[in-house]
Amino acid sequence: MALTGNQVDLFEASMPRLKAIAYRLLGSASDAEDAVQDTFLRWQAADVERIEVPEAWLTKVLTNLCLNELTSARARRETYVGQWLPEPLLAGDPMLGPADTAEQRESVSFAVLTLMERLTPNERVVYVLREAFGYPHRRIAEILDITEASAQQIFHRAKRHIAAGRTRTEIDGAAARRIVEEFLTAATSGRTEPLVRLLTSDSIAVGDGGGKVPARRRPFEGAKAVATFMRSLFTPNQAARRLIGGTAEIHLSSANGQPSLVIVVAGRVISVMCLEITEDGIAAFRNQANPDKLERATRQWAATDRGEPLISIHDDE
Repeated sequence: MALTGNQVDLFEASMPRLKAIAYRLLGSASDAEDAVQDTFLRWQAADVERIEVPEAWLTKVLTNLCLNELTSARARRETYVGQWLPEPLLAGDPMLGPADTAEQRESVSFAVLTLMERLTPNERVVYVLREAFGYPHRRIAEILDITEASAQQIFHRAKRHIAAGRTRTEIDGAAARRIVEEFLTAATSGRTEPLVRLLTSDSIAVGDGGGKVPARRRPFEGAKAVATFMRSLFTPNQAARRLIGGTAEIHLSSANGQPSLVIVVAGRVISVMCLEITEDGIAAFRNQANPDKLERATRQWAATDRGEPLISIHDDE
C-alpha cells in the first residue's frame, strides 16, 4: 500500500527515536538500522489510516523485531570469537539519542550496554524504554503484552542487575580528560608503576577483535596485570608496527558518552577504547578493535575535523 507524503513524514520524524531505542536494545548500530528499516516496511504494508497512535504502533513493531534479534544474537554470541563489546558511537552521532539526564547518558555507555547483556530480552526492553526514554509502565506493558504490574517488577529486577555491576560514581569531564592525558603519558613511558597509580585495584581491560584482529579471549584483571598490558600496547614494537601498517594517531575523544581514545591509521579508525573513570581511578578499559564494528566510526571520523592527535606512533620508530 502506497504511503501518503504525511505518512512518510510521520515515520521519518520517528526515526531518530526508533534508531536510538534499537541501538540501546541491540548494541549494534548496523543491526539498529536494519530493525528500523524493517519497521518501515511493516509501516508501508499496514493500513496506516486505521492506526490510532502511530508512535505507539511503531515502537511496538520495532521492539518485537529487536526481541527476535536479541534471541538470535544470544545464540550467535555463544560462538563469537573472544569477548563481545558493543559497536561504538562517537560524539555527535544522532543514534546516541537523548542525553538530558544522567540515566539517559548512562544507558548508552559502554559499561551499561555491556551489563545489559546479562539481562533477559524482556528485561532489556523494559529497562531501556523506562530508564532512557521515560515510557510509563502502562505503555511498556502494552508494547510487551504483559500487565502493568509485571512491567514494574521486570524494571526493578533489571535495575538491580545493572546496579549490581555499577557501584561507583563517575567524575566530571574536565577531571576525566586530565586523567586520560596522564594515562597516555604513563602508558607511553615504558614504565608500569605510573600506570598502576592511575588504576583502581580491581580494574579490568577487555578487548573485542571479533577474530579479525588479535585480542585476548579473557579480560585482564587487577591493576598490575592491566598496567602491564597497557604499557605493552602503547609502547612501539616491531610486531605492533607490522600490525598497524602506518602511523597511528591517538586522539582523545568521546564514545557512547565516555572519555575514549580513538586510534586512527591513514584515516581509518582501527580502535575505540572507552575508559570508565571513577573517583578512585580508571576502573575499566573496553577496547573495540573489530573492523566490522568500526565502519560507522570511520565514516563519522572522516566527516568531522577532530583536530590534532595527542600523540602519533610512527611505523619507523
